[in-house]
Amino acid sequence: MNGIVFDIKRFTIHDGPGIRTTVFLKGCPLHCSWCHNPESIGHHPCKVKKTLKLNGKRLIKEEIIGYEISADQLFAELEKERVFMDESGGGVTFSGGEPLFQNDFLLELLKTCKQAGIHTAVDTSLFAAWEKIKDLLAFTDLFLVDLKLMDSAAHQLYTGSPNEMVLDNIRKLVSAGATLIIRSPVIPAVTDSSENIAQTISFLHSLEGKIKEVHLLPFHNTAKGKYISVGKENAFGNLKSLQKEEMLEIKRQYADAGFIVKIGG
Repeated sequence: MNGIVFDIKRFTIHDGPGIRTTVFLKGCPLHCSWCHNPESIGHHPCKVKKTLKLNGKRLIKEEIIGYEISADQLFAELEKERVFMDESGGGVTFSGGEPLFQNDFLLELLKTCKQAGIHTAVDTSLFAAWEKIKDLLAFTDLFLVDLKLMDSAAHQLYTGSPNEMVLDNIRKLVSAGATLIIRSPVIPAVTDSSENIAQTISFLHSLEGKIKEVHLLPFHNTAKGKYISVGKENAFGNLKSLQKEEMLEIKRQYADAGFIVKIGG
């Protein structure tokens, strides 16, 4: 079976425990206004133009983002870092885009990794039908769940879709005994409001203590060049990140509510 990958990052330490290889699958059903991987949204490989500077001259370079690869070929790549995974308690993380967008390809890779004894993580918004998610349960050691906004209308405004399915899938994963870490993007004037934080904490508490860890992912504006290269409007192009003190205050609120909290993945 073949899938579309747009990047593979080796020796990552922010996408699950230990030293990991993170595979970025192309395609996403959401359109988050702050997306830092705009090249990942479309499913098919796409041509982009990048501006390079060389000896004071500006050069335009064309590049294809995304390539087709078989599950067997990709697994062979993943095994190259096996010694580092094993020594550090690491593994493989599938991200995106939205990895559930290529569910059959993802499932085959998870099965292969699991059979090989490799720890598996899926970094996901959970914006997918439960039928797709439940098939992954037996082969996924950790779900890194991107929980953005609790108000469905605000979620619709900033991502293009409501959030009821996301929240329902979180409940179902918890009921099924899956291990979850919540990853909350901290977007100034969007997700960092006291109301959204309080509603998120209340929702997590409703899951009867099954969610113990929260990662706060600070907004950064390093994707400006990506938006230009793919010809997309950068709605948050001038937005500035929160100050360290502001991030620490949000961390304190989650910690006071009883969660293990990290800033960053």
